[in-house]
Amino acid sequence: MSNYELIALDMDGTLLNSQKKISKQTITAIKKATALNKYVVLSTGRGLAELKDYENEICDIQYGVLESGALVYDLKNRKIIHQEYIPFNIVDKIMAIANQSDIMVHLFNNGSSIVSKKNLNEMAKYQMEIYQPMFQRVTTTVDDIYSFSKDKMIEKINLYHPNEEARKKSYQLLKDLPLTFALAETTSLEISPLNVTKASGLIKLCNYLDLKLDETIAVGDANNDYDVLKAAGLAVAMQNANDNIKEICDVIVNDNDHDGCKEVIENYLIR
Repeated sequence: MSNYELIALDMDGTLLNSQKKISKQTITAIKKATALNKYVVLSTGRGLAELKDYENEICDIQYGVLESGALVYDLKNRKIIHQEYIPFNIVDKIMAIANQSDIMVHLFNNGSSIVSKKNLNEMAKYQMEIYQPMFQRVTTTVDDIYSFSKDKMIEKINLYHPNEEARKKSYQLLKDLPLTFALAETTSLEISPLNVTKASGLIKLCNYLDLKLDETIAVGDANNDYDVLKAAGLAVAMQNANDNIKEICDVIVNDNDHDGCKEVIENYLIR
């Protein structure tokens, strides 16, 4: 059997296909792996609330590196293993800059996803329409997200923009703050606490489980997977991954519409 003990799977663009579903074949592979006492872990920018639609499909997955590493969570026991926050004064600065432009703000507060009621029905404007049905089901909406953010423990902030040029402008205004940034989707700027990434979250989980990083596999497709792919024992890119992600990976597998995650699990985790 493989010397790898843990596989960390990104969700959007990796575990999830283009219809935001997990294939039956991949679910079967996950069940095989967990039956052999291998760890299958979610490694995602999503928060807890955004996993609700997949409760049945991921019932065999115990751990999640969520919110791009800001929340490491035991899904079965509903227990926080590790949590990071953006300092209050830095949250205020981010929100002040966001308030000056046409931006949809998405906050993560203790695993909950918070958005403005006004923005919820206009996500196409920010090129995030594929997520709108899910957001309508699982997010908490507020009338004034800027007031809500005051004195709240915020683990992560996503800023959704109408176009890439607007995202570039936001990044230029924010880049000198002590934060971690990642470009995601088409127009999203993901903002995490300083030095918090999926890699830092995986390290925290490995310490908790008494595993070595050399015993881990990471699978991803996008820029917010870069650090965890560099950290893991085996780095795997989906065929649909960005070119710069493929360049740093040891293996490239089928795309997310052709069971790439099943391929990794069967060929590298449980072979």
